[in-house]
Amino acid sequence: MTALVLGVPSKGRLMEATEALFGKGGFAFARSGSDRLYRGHLGGVAGIDIAFLSASEIAGQLKDGKIDLGVTGEDLLRETLAPEDARVDVLQRLGFGPANVVVAVPQSWFDVARMSDLDEVSEGFYERHGRRLRIATKYLNLTRRFFASKGVTGYRIVESLGATEGAPAAGTAEAIVDITTTGSTLAANHLKILDDGVILRSEAVLAVQARLAGDQRVAALRAGLSRVVAAA
Repeated sequence: MTALVLGVPSKGRLMEATEALFGKGGFAFARSGSDRLYRGHLGGVAGIDIAFLSASEIAGQLKDGKIDLGVTGEDLLRETLAPEDARVDVLQRLGFGPANVVVAVPQSWFDVARMSDLDEVSEGFYERHGRRLRIATKYLNLTRRFFASKGVTGYRIVESLGATEGAPAAGTAEAIVDITTTGSTLAANHLKILDDGVILRSEAVLAVQARLAGDQRVAALRAGLSRVVAAA
């Protein structure tokens, strides 16, 4: 039987939380030879190898079918996969890494509280400045889908490569779409979240190729993790 490949975060708090949760479920991580290597295997269930990857790589490799399962943020998964893509399912929400993908605008925009207000502002902005309202974000696909669902069209995306929350102050965008845990960084940059501007309530998830829905190894992994999450 060919081993399944499980992608797990290779560093940081997401890796630590993932390893701790799996350990509580009886699934220990074992690296092959050295902690510096990016391959290993999963204890507690036979036939699952581990690939240590970045969270964004895990989402991409799930999409491309290069790994069978993976732990990543739901925000990255939804950004990478189209809504109609049924090849990958969320097997288990893991109960850590909570964060929201949100639309935020300057606090000085007193009359802008909802997405409909932003749509009105975008129309007036074009009339005054001769260009579309700029939205800075790393979440290009989530932004386009959400804005379309709200009927907001008078904008253009500025892809953010750095600290997105600083874009309005720097003059590179008028508003942003970003991920936040507490909202404190947004507030420190004089930004506010729109009342209906939460695009996604994200957390860490275990995602799996849909074709493996009946695989006993996947079922065993889900059963062990779901008990730990339920008890937390």
